[in-house]
Amino acid sequence: MSYQEYWYEIYKQSEKMNSLISSYWNDYSHMGTWQFWIVISLLILPLIVVYIAVDRRRIFEVFFFGYTVHILWAYIDIALQRHSFFVHTYFFSPIFPNALNMIMSVIPVGYLLLYQFCVNHKKNFLIYTLFLSALFAFVLAPIEKMIGMIEFNKGMNQFYLFLIDVAITYIAYFFTKFIKRLSKREAI
Repeated sequence: MSYQEYWYEIYKQSEKMNSLISSYWNDYSHMGTWQFWIVISLLILPLIVVYIAVDRRRIFEVFFFGYTVHILWAYIDIALQRHSFFVHTYFFSPIFPNALNMIMSVIPVGYLLLYQFCVNHKKNFLIYTLFLSALFAFVLAPIEKMIGMIEFNKGMNQFYLFLIDVAITYIAYFFTKFIKRLSKREAI
């Protein structure tokens, strides 16, 4: 197959996939389903909580950390979804990533509030992260799986989800510390 033939086929299959996902959403994940309202709640409620609870004195640091968690999880989720390892079966809209409510709201807000708590109360964030990651992977994910909101395929399971949560959060934490150090150096 030539270069142009590959891209023609990729575009054609992509259009088929987009049409299929839109049809699925219209049949099973639209505004008239209870799953849609769960997704919306998981998207909006954490954002309301963070608006109320965020430490405005440290807002840029805390939001930088949360944004880093969000971005890293977004890229990981794209890869997991593309290869069908971890699939969110109900979603906000067929044009957005399927896990938008989780990667934009629940996970980043959970970790940024934990980060804020640990920094403000001089607690060990790395240890507390293990507990929140366990809560997400071993409590929230099984509930989502039980009600049909997610599927694990090809050997993916809650333990791998736990490891991904921990890795992403640790990377975001050390990256935030690195940026803080750089900004202090620049201020001198």
